[in-house]
Formats: sequence, structure tokens, C-alpha cells
Amino acid sequence: MTAPRPLSRPALEADGLLAPPAPVRIVHLGLGAFHRAHQAWYTARADVAGEWGIAAFTGRDATQAEILGAQDGLYTLIERGPDGDVVEVVPSIVETHPGADLTRLRELLVDPRTAIVTLTVTEAGYRLRPGGTIDLQDAAIAADLHALRAAVPAGIDAALVAARPTAAPTRLLAGLIARHRAGGAPIAVVSCDNLPDNGRIVARAMRALAAELPATALHGFGEWMAASVSFVSTSVDRITPRSNGEAVDAARGAGWIDAAPVVTEPFHDWVLAGEFPAGRPPWELAGARFVADIDPWERRKLWLLNGAHTILAAAGLRRGHTTVDEAISDPECRELVEAFWAEAVALLPEGIEHVIYRRDLEERFRNPRIRHELAQIAEGMDLKVSVRIAAIAEERRRRGWSASGSAAALAEWIEWTPEHRAAVAGAEHEGTRVVRAMARASEALAADSAFLDDVRAAHSTLTRSLPLARSTHAQDTPEEGLS
Repeated sequence: MTAPRPLSRPALEADGLLAPPAPVRIVHLGLGAFHRAHQAWYTARADVAGEWGIAAFTGRDATQAEILGAQDGLYTLIERGPDGDVVEVVPSIVETHPGADLTRLRELLVDPRTAIVTLTVTEAGYRLRPGGTIDLQDAAIAADLHALRAAVPAGIDAALVAARPTAAPTRLLAGLIARHRAGGAPIAVVSCDNLPDNGRIVARAMRALAAELPATALHGFGEWMAASVSFVSTSVDRITPRSNGEAVDAARGAGWIDAAPVVTEPFHDWVLAGEFPAGRPPWELAGARFVADIDPWERRKLWLLNGAHTILAAAGLRRGHTTVDEAISDPECRELVEAFWAEAVALLPEGIEHVIYRRDLEERFRNPRIRHELAQIAEGMDLKVSVRIAAIAEERRRRGWSASGSAAALAEWIEWTPEHRAAVAGAEHEGTRVVRAMARASEALAADSAFLDDVRAAHSTLTRSLPLARSTHAQDTPEEGLS
């Protein structure tokens, strides 16, 4: 048996196994497992001419950049099907940097050859308020804006570096300001996170942040952004759990020494809507779809896949399960998901197929070789519940329809959440606990007395049948993939 080989561009190029690295034309913010299983993989499959290299930046933790940098950006992707693995080396990431390397970020964003910025910073990384507007009172956003106000009016072209913003939205804004000042070449910004209408949310955030800076110092930045920056909306889909030591062993078994392998499912989907004024890779060669209206596809995926994941995390953890395949095999969890699905599909636009999609989802959830940890899904749960479950209940109530399935799902979340357990310990009144919890997910639902009655009834039933003592809560750690 041949000994496993380290991942090295010069060695693989010398052996004819790898082409020279493509020039950087895509900047990515949020270097995690999902980006490498999805956008980087699509780019590697589609870029047959070798024209679209990716420079990827981490968020708060530089570790992933350091590990991948030692491997020249290379990593193995392990497609884990029910019957076996398919392992490949993905070469599309040609630079890796810590998020704090703002000098290199600025250099790339002012370069007119850079055509695209993609983001996978998770829902929480956008620092949003309920309703999808950016939270200007968020501590990191407020501190970044204060620093930018000091840097931008001084005529500092390197405002991005001088202000040293720490949040993804303010880093993006400062980078776009730098690009505008350097000549204003057009660019596309592509959000690949699980947010409804994510392109429009990012565009709105950029406008709101820019409005907080002195207009006289921006020299027509807003007009340039409206004319030359395209905000592309996407729906992304590929279950990608966190990798562990077993993944390293799988890569070694395939012949590679890899400190940062990615495990993912064979299924993949990417739907995009928007313009690319400076060009793009032919991602459709790898199966991506370009559509005029992202909304139907986004809703189907966000509600049916991500909504089910959120329900399984809250309900499954409370019942002692640790992974998605365990939770979906529990009849009680499965019943919650099916009741919610029945309500969600009634809101999908006519003609959007969902019967086969739901059947395939269940098969994907049941794949025992994809150990998708419920604790990973449970991170940032409040925002996820708001956009994945509460949004369905809001729309059904607006139409005058019952939303008892959504109410049952929200009751599971309320009972799971640590804030609720603290209220229980403090002997807070049951009705008050439910209203306070619901207000975090939806102010409209918290004011809907009939819906609150459904939530209270479901909550009362589940607390009688499943004691709180069996509840489990995830650690508050950064999310590496999307779920």
C-alpha cells in the first residue's frame, strides 16, 4: 500500500495531478467547512480554464487559515454516502488569511480583477435585528462605526486597515469604500447563508451602515454602490457536519495527509439570482441554477430543510438524541417535523415541487454515516427560529389559518432554551414565560392571543410528557458549517 502523501501544490503539480493555482478573482469571508463543501467545491468543478482562484478569510479565529495555509489551501472533500466514501482534493482556494489581515483584504478588494465577494458568516454574523435589519446597537457594529467615522473623513484610502473593523458587515462596507476610492470597478456580493432574501438583506445592511458615516466624506459612495455593486441572493444546500479525527483517518485511507478534511453528503444544490457585472465562474457546469426569482427556492429549502433541522435540534436534544439521524428516527420528533412541513408547503408558490423534496430530505436526514450533531444546529437558535419557523406561523396567521404545527415546534424551542429554564427556576408565571420567549422570535406572534393559546397548550402537554430534567443545551461556540 502506498504511504499517504501530504497535501502540497508543488508536489502535486510536479506529478501532473494539479494545475498551477488560478489567480484570485473571488474573495470569501467566513472560511469554514460549509464554504469548502459548497462554493469552493462548485468553483473547483466549474473552473475548467483555471481562471477563478479564491482568497478566503476566517472570522474571529485564525486557526483554519493557518492549517489550510500550511497545505497551500488544499483539502480533501469526503462525500459520505450510505454505502461508502468518495474522496477528492479541492484546489480552488489559493490563499487563506486570518480575518484580521485587513491589509490583504483591502489589497484584494481594490484590485479590479477581483470580481466577486462571497460570504458564509452564519446568520448571527450579519448582526441583524428581528425583521432582518442590521442592529446598529450591536456592540461590535457600534465600535466599528465609531472607528470608521474617524478614519473615513480623514481621506484615508486605507480606511479598512486604519479602522480595523471586526464584524463581517462593517469589514465588507469598509472594503467596498476602499474599492470605490480606488476606481470603483464593479463587483458582485454573494451571500451564501441561510437567510431569506439574503442578497437584499446584505444590500440593505450596507446602505444602513453607510448612512451612519458622514456623506461628505464618502464622495458619492452610495450612488456608486447602487450602480456598480450587485447583491446576489442564493439558496444553498449541502449538509456539512463538523469534521473530526475520523475524517482525518478517512483522508489518510484515501492516500492523503490532511489536517482539515471536510465531510459532506453527496447531495448538493445552489440556486442564484442576480447579476455578476465583472463576470463569474460557469458554476452551472457543476449543477448550479440561475433564476430570475430566488424566493420560491429559498423558501422551500429554508423552511423544509432548515426548519426541520431546527425542530430536530430542540426536540431531539431534549429527548437525549445527539444527531439528526437519531432524532428523525424518534416518532415524536418525526411527527413534529411532518406537522410543520404540512403548514409550510401550503405557503409555497404554486408549481414548486415539494413531495419528492421532502422524501429526499428524510433520506438525507437518516443517512447514518453523516453524523450531523444537533448541538451544532442549535447554535444561534433564536435567530434561526425566527426566520425558519416563526415566519411560517406569522404568514399563516396573517391569512387567518391555523398554525398549530408551528406552535408545537415553538413550544419545543421554548422548553429547550436556557432562558426558559432560568424562568422556571425563578417561578415566573407560565403565561409570562411563553410571551417573553415568543417575543424573541416574533413580536407579531407574541401579540397574537389565539396563537399564544396554541403555544401554551402544546407547551403544557410536552412538559407533562417529557420532564425538563432531560433537557440538553448546546455550548455557545462559533458555527463552522451551515444547517
